[in-house]
Amino acid sequence: MYTLYAIPNCDTVKKGRAWLAEHNIDYQFYDYKKQGIDRKTIEHWLTQKPWTELVNRAGQTWKKLPDTEKPTNAEEAIALMIDKPSVIRRPLIESNGQIIALGFKADQYEELFV
Repeated sequence: MYTLYAIPNCDTVKKGRAWLAEHNIDYQFYDYKKQGIDRKTIEHWLTQKPWTELVNRAGQTWKKLPDTEKPTNAEEAIALMIDKPSVIRRPLIESNGQIIALGFKADQYEELFV
Protein backbone atom coordinates (compact mmCIF):
# COMPACT_ATOMS: atom_id res chain seq x y z
CA MET A 1 0.00 0.00 0.00
CA TYR A 2 1.14 3.48 -0.84
CA THR A 3 0.61 6.58 1.26
CA LEU A 4 0.54 9.91 -0.53
CA TYR A 5 1.34 12.82 1.79
CA ALA A 6 0.19 16.17 0.49
CA ILE A 7 -2.40 18.91 0.53
CA PRO A 8 -5.34 18.49 -1.85
CA ASN A 9 -5.41 21.93 -3.48
CA CYS A 10 -1.82 21.88 -4.78
CA ASP A 11 -1.59 21.74 -8.61
CA THR A 12 1.34 19.32 -8.54
CA VAL A 13 -0.58 17.04 -6.19
CA LYS A 14 -3.61 17.19 -8.46
CA LYS A 15 -1.44 16.08 -11.40
CA GLY A 16 0.07 13.24 -9.38
CA ARG A 17 -3.30 12.05 -8.10
CA ALA A 18 -4.77 12.20 -11.61
CA TRP A 19 -1.86 10.12 -12.94
CA LEU A 20 -2.33 7.54 -10.16
CA ALA A 21 -6.10 7.37 -10.79
CA GLU A 22 -5.55 7.01 -14.55
CA HIS A 23 -3.22 4.06 -13.90
CA ASN A 24 -5.48 2.49 -11.23
CA ILE A 25 -2.87 2.79 -8.48
CA ASP A 26 -4.42 2.48 -5.02
CA TYR A 27 -3.08 4.74 -2.31
CA GLN A 28 -4.07 6.26 0.98
CA PHE A 29 -4.22 10.07 0.96
CA TYR A 30 -2.75 11.79 4.00
CA ASP A 31 -3.66 15.49 4.13
CA TYR A 32 -1.03 16.94 6.41
CA LYS A 33 -2.63 20.33 6.23
CA LYS A 34 -5.69 18.91 8.04
CA GLN A 35 -4.12 15.99 9.88
CA GLY A 36 -0.81 17.63 10.74
CA ILE A 37 2.55 15.92 10.68
CA ASP A 38 4.56 14.73 13.65
CA ARG A 39 8.23 14.95 14.51
CA LYS A 40 8.70 11.17 14.38
CA THR A 41 7.49 10.99 10.76
CA ILE A 42 9.69 13.88 9.66
CA GLU A 43 12.72 12.45 11.48
CA HIS A 44 12.12 9.14 9.71
CA TRP A 45 11.98 10.92 6.36
CA LEU A 46 15.22 12.69 7.23
CA THR A 47 16.95 9.30 7.46
CA GLN A 48 16.20 8.98 3.73
CA LYS A 49 16.35 12.53 2.34
CA PRO A 50 18.12 15.69 3.49
CA TRP A 51 15.92 18.47 4.82
CA THR A 52 16.87 20.58 1.82
CA GLU A 53 15.01 18.11 -0.43
CA LEU A 54 11.99 17.81 1.86
CA VAL A 55 11.43 21.55 2.13
CA ASN A 56 9.81 23.06 -0.94
CA ARG A 57 11.78 26.26 -1.43
CA ALA A 58 9.93 27.05 -4.66
CA GLY A 59 6.50 27.22 -3.04
CA GLN A 60 4.50 30.18 -1.80
CA THR A 61 4.75 29.17 1.85
CA TRP A 62 8.54 29.35 1.66
CA LYS A 63 8.57 32.56 -0.36
CA LYS A 64 6.33 34.31 2.17
CA LEU A 65 8.59 33.39 5.10
CA PRO A 66 10.82 36.13 6.45
CA ASP A 67 14.48 35.21 6.07
CA THR A 68 14.76 34.95 9.85
CA GLU A 69 12.26 32.04 9.81
CA LYS A 70 13.91 30.09 6.99
CA PRO A 71 15.76 27.07 8.37
CA THR A 72 19.51 26.71 8.15
CA ASN A 73 19.68 23.19 9.62
CA ALA A 74 17.62 20.03 10.09
CA GLU A 75 16.29 20.93 13.54
CA GLU A 76 14.95 24.27 12.32
CA ALA A 77 13.50 22.55 9.24
CA ILE A 78 11.68 19.99 11.41
CA ALA A 79 10.12 22.77 13.48
CA LEU A 80 9.06 24.61 10.32
CA MET A 81 7.55 21.49 8.71
CA ILE A 82 5.55 20.75 11.86
CA ASP A 83 4.35 24.36 12.13
CA LYS A 84 3.72 24.89 8.40
CA PRO A 85 3.29 21.48 6.74
CA SER A 86 2.53 23.11 3.39
CA VAL A 87 6.26 23.85 3.16
CA ILE A 88 6.92 20.11 2.66
CA ARG A 89 7.61 19.17 -0.96
CA ARG A 90 4.68 17.31 -2.39
CA PRO A 91 3.41 14.88 -3.19
CA LEU A 92 5.54 12.62 -1.05
CA ILE A 93 4.77 8.94 -1.60
CA GLU A 94 5.82 6.34 0.90
CA SER A 95 5.72 2.55 0.61
CA ASN A 96 6.68 0.25 3.48
CA GLY A 97 8.19 3.20 5.34
CA GLN A 98 10.36 4.26 2.41
CA ILE A 99 10.02 7.45 0.39
CA ILE A 100 9.64 6.29 -3.20
CA ALA A 101 8.66 9.61 -4.81
CA LEU A 102 9.02 13.26 -3.92
CA GLY A 103 7.22 15.66 -6.21
CA PHE A 104 5.49 14.61 -9.42
CA LYS A 105 7.21 13.62 -12.62
CA ALA A 106 5.23 11.39 -14.98
CA ASP A 107 8.32 9.49 -16.17
CA GLN A 108 9.36 8.74 -12.58
CA TYR A 109 5.84 7.52 -11.75
CA GLU A 110 5.90 5.39 -14.91
CA GLU A 111 9.10 3.67 -13.71
CA LEU A 112 7.77 3.16 -10.19
CA PHE A 113 4.23 2.00 -10.81
CA VAL A 114 3.89 0.48 -14.28
